[in-house]
Amino acid sequence: MDVPLPRGLREEAHAPTFQAFLAQYPPSPGPLQLNRWICVDEGRPATRWGPQARNYQATLAFGDRVSTSSATACGPVAALTEMLYQRGIAVELTAFHQLPAGEHTATFLRGSDGGRSEWGLGLADDPTSSALHAVIACANRLLSS
Repeated sequence: MDVPLPRGLREEAHAPTFQAFLAQYPPSPGPLQLNRWICVDEGRPATRWGPQARNYQATLAFGDRVSTSSATACGPVAALTEMLYQRGIAVELTAFHQLPAGEHTATFLRGSDGGRSEWGLGLADDPTSSALHAVIACANRLLSS
């Protein structure tokens, strides 16, 4: 699979290719895991034009602690970062790149906890899952650095 890396990531990681990036930034579970994700009101009809807040729920595990979180936001990534913030895990997204990767979608994002910045990678069958996995990967890198 050959996926072009975003320029900032390519320079920082010293990884000219996607395969080199995977070798340097292997996906690892880390202490934080996303176990279940749903949009509670996915079938709700729109009541006005433009983006509208939706209600999301997730089952998040942090070490041995597993619990359900909820957030209302205009999109899944915003909802997940809010859920993490409610748990004291700050992830502010500063870069977001999403590309087709064969039959999958690759999401590269850079996040900051206010002191450090890290890249995260999500690779999944659909763009939303890919983005959510990238947020979790970035949060785990921030937690472990």
